[in-house]
Amino acid sequence: MKFDQIIVIDIESTCWEGQTENISEIIEIGICPLETKSGNILDVRSILVKPEHSKVSEFCTKLTTLTQEDVDSGIPLKDACDILLKEYDSKRHIWASYGHYDKKQFEEQCKRENIEYPFPKAHINVKLLFALKYSLKRQVGMAKALKLLGLPLIGTHHRGGDDSRNITKILSKILYDK
Repeated sequence: MKFDQIIVIDIESTCWEGQTENISEIIEIGICPLETKSGNILDVRSILVKPEHSKVSEFCTKLTTLTQEDVDSGIPLKDACDILLKEYDSKRHIWASYGHYDKKQFEEQCKRENIEYPFPKAHINVKLLFALKYSLKRQVGMAKALKLLGLPLIGTHHRGGDDSRNITKILSKILYDK
């Protein structure tokens, strides 16, 4: 394992209001590495992913601002995972997300599509870590965590790149009081 950075990931997936019979697929991967030595944010990137078995619903567009046309210009999940592996050395870095959803979605979709899982087993659940660090009675959403820390929500909530940056700010505050 490499410990020079933590790869912070936030995904957006196809979703429907009140429907559960559809299979969610990743449509955006936000990536924001945190340098462990300094606690500094290194970069922010968003990768659009074209879903193969589902469509972007009106509800999903209202939530994420992503349209079917946007994700049609995306790349296959396998190619996105290859970027994580090659450009971020994601198998050898600890990674983090806000909650368990992103980890579970990656695991399930990679298994279902027979794609190499691009991360190690080591994962930091920033949502849980935040609740523990600040002795909260329950876990809170990302926007609420930012508010509790007195930090502004930068960008568009429910967009992978913007949310990964905001999650990285929370993680940096937890680990480095930055």
